[in-house]
Amino acid sequence: MVSFKVDTHERALAVLERVLFAESLGGTESLVTYPLVQTHGSIPGPMLDKLGIDERLLRLSVGLENAEDLIADLEQAIG
Repeated sequence: MVSFKVDTHERALAVLERVLFAESLGGTESLVTYPLVQTHGSIPGPMLDKLGIDERLLRLSVGLENAEDLIADLEQAIG
């Protein structure tokens, strides 16, 4: 699992439109989650701030794909 932040909320949403957006991390393929609305959606704002979870945070669960393919997919998604 790798967490990273993009520069804006709009870019985070654009990335999610261009990749396999995950509801479950049970497979072998790489998936992206958006913690703010998925895993941490019910946590109060002050706690989210303390945890560093904001509208720019994405999490990547790395699967079994070829590394070069995954890098190319991320470059395309992030822009």
